[in-house]
Amino acid sequence: MNFKTIFKSFKNKDMLKRIMIVLGLLVMYRFLAHIPVPLGEPATFQEAIQNLIQKSDFGSFLNLISGGGLTTFSILLVGLSPYITASIVVQLVTKAIPSLEELSQDGESGRRKINQWTRILAVPLAIVQSIAYIFILYQSVISSNVAMAYTPTTADWMLSVTAMVAGSMILMWFGELITEQGIGNGISIVIFTSIISQLPATLTSLGAALFDTSAGTLSLFGWFNLPVNPTIFWIVLGFAVAILIVIYFLVKLNEAQRVITINYAKRVHGNSAYGGIKSILPLKLIAAGVVPVIFATAFLSLPALIGQLLQTINPDNGFATTLMTLFTAPSANNFATMYPDGITAQWFFYPAVYFVLVVLFTYFYTGIIFNTKEIADNLQKQGAFIEGVRPGQQTAEYLGKTINRLNLFGALALGFVAMLPFITDYIFIVISGAPIGLSLSGTGLLIVVTVALENLRQINSRALMVTYDEYK
Repeated sequence: MNFKTIFKSFKNKDMLKRIMIVLGLLVMYRFLAHIPVPLGEPATFQEAIQNLIQKSDFGSFLNLISGGGLTTFSILLVGLSPYITASIVVQLVTKAIPSLEELSQDGESGRRKINQWTRILAVPLAIVQSIAYIFILYQSVISSNVAMAYTPTTADWMLSVTAMVAGSMILMWFGELITEQGIGNGISIVIFTSIISQLPATLTSLGAALFDTSAGTLSLFGWFNLPVNPTIFWIVLGFAVAILIVIYFLVKLNEAQRVITINYAKRVHGNSAYGGIKSILPLKLIAAGVVPVIFATAFLSLPALIGQLLQTINPDNGFATTLMTLFTAPSANNFATMYPDGITAQWFFYPAVYFVLVVLFTYFYTGIIFNTKEIADNLQKQGAFIEGVRPGQQTAEYLGKTINRLNLFGALALGFVAMLPFITDYIFIVISGAPIGLSLSGTGLLIVVTVALENLRQINSRALMVTYDEYK
């Protein structure tokens, strides 16, 4: 990564224009994230949302990727989840139906058709999700006996659902506009911005606790006192060191790859010889990226969300209570109520199932996006081969064994990253008797690191293009 070249490229008007367009779209996105849904008093629903987030790990994850749109009850409450779901469904269907797979390989026109179908599918998904969220939140407000200023009419429901669907479609459009600028994947940048936007509030609360000297100040070797809370200071220092270590580990994990040497057969045409060169085929350690963690979070949190919905309708529903008990992620918010006697066997149920799902989804999604037979066929058509391996079926089998070995370590490493919040909570439970509220977010850090590295690569590539003449 050549940062000198990147900074030099800012002198180029086209490069600067692209960056300013991206920044402008992100500012508009953050502005929209604070426009409330036109339904009753937003403060009333925000209180219900806070309860939803505390009870459901899925709610916390949705709030993370929507940039706080859930807690502010904004028109971006649904966020990009309909588009992401539609993309996953279209990818699965494309791999399952041969005619669609051929269409996806039919150059730019085929990809445009599939992208258009993805956008169309995202609309009904956004409508369904908007209705579901509004219903759950409204029932939560009613069950909590909070007085509402008025009873929403059918027109109010339609207006609120329309506003949420429009917000989701606008966000999807922003992502595509950012992608067109050629300096990164738009959807990834929007999610990256969503996660980063949560930092100011976290740092503000952390700073307030750090500089609260009511419990005393920190003495440095008896020479002088720092006006900081000594306990919070050491906790913050420990977390800062831990985050740096985790980021280093994530960068190495994201960049790790197995390089396979590809040989091209030498061909003689007249008096000229072609081929006889070598190339490489890089196989990433985690080809699936952060998708398995997102799948596992959504899949595992769905039972708790269903349990909460059933309990909202009927508070005495025993099945709903069981679902919420087993499938609610243990955290600092619910530890005192769910585990009054400390850690029990139930505490390990959610983390264990989560780890297994991350591993399984890593294998599943890698199998979808990495077609060994297709790669082997393409190599054979190009007259390429792997040394010591026959072209065709044997190459496909060799690639399959290689990717499975990589997946074994990659899936376990990804599962470990997803377990970081539970590991840190367990450590603090053993030390202090209760988990700490500042758990390391393995999912958030993984998304941030992966997206940052990928976008830096694309910016660096474009910077090399616009500054190429200077290196002639």
